[in-house]
Amino acid sequence: MSTANWLIGAGVLLVVIGVLYKFGLMNWFGNLPGDFKYEGEKTKVYFPFVSMLLISIVLSFILSLLKK
Repeated sequence: MSTANWLIGAGVLLVVIGVLYKFGLMNWFGNLPGDFKYEGEKTKVYFPFVSMLLISIVLSFILSLLKK
């Protein structure tokens, strides 16, 4: 595949994720057990560790299926 096709695919994927997020279908992201949130008076620290791990596993599985 050429670089242009990869960029088009990535753009379409980002649009789909944006639409899902806008309509509230991605409310689970960042709210799973193991995601780190700290809100102090002047600071906010947010690290969605488990959410990113889950997305990484799903994307790895999908890409391994596409590679075959």
